[in-house]
Amino acid sequence: MSDTPVIGVLALQGDVREHLVALAAADAVARPVRRPEELAEVDGLVIPGGESTTISKLAVLFGVMEPLRARVRDGLPVYGTCAGLIMLADKILDPRSGQETIGGIDMIVRRNAFGRQNESFEAAVDVRGVEGAPVEGIFIRAPWVESVGARTEVLAEHEGHIVAVRQGNALATSFHPELTGDHRLHALFVEMVRANRAAESL
Repeated sequence: MSDTPVIGVLALQGDVREHLVALAAADAVARPVRRPEELAEVDGLVIPGGESTTISKLAVLFGVMEPLRARVRDGLPVYGTCAGLIMLADKILDPRSGQETIGGIDMIVRRNAFGRQNESFEAAVDVRGVEGAPVEGIFIRAPWVESVGARTEVLAEHEGHIVAVRQGNALATSFHPELTGDHRLHALFVEMVRANRAAESL
């Protein structure tokens, strides 16, 4: 078995290409995923930023929502950024009509919590588990995490709000590391996927 994990990027909407580039730079084989049969072939999955309501509806339309939920329940490593964080939440504080989530992280999130598009900003964020200087976080209509359950580890906060979390094989950030050229968070996720593959092969 090759040591290079195959990691998909849910390619329904959002900044898919940037994640594919970042994952390749972090030593993974990266490929877009739209359909259940493509999902079945990956060792891990990134759920990108975009519009969480749109991603939710397209995931149902493409028949990938239920297979995704099942694989996440079974321990598939997943990493959600911005809208992806919302998709991994067990509960949304203010969901749009018909909006569904994949779930997987015991947290309650607030959509667009940091403001609208014109209030987007960059900030240095200290992320637990990422060595070196703070990560440059790009926040675009970003959510934040209102609260977490006992099994969810808080990895970072910004101005008193939770912006990065991990629960088991699920990782999520409010911000977009794929837009900065700093691939350390993607490298952290690739290591999570490697560790999961190693555990499954025992």
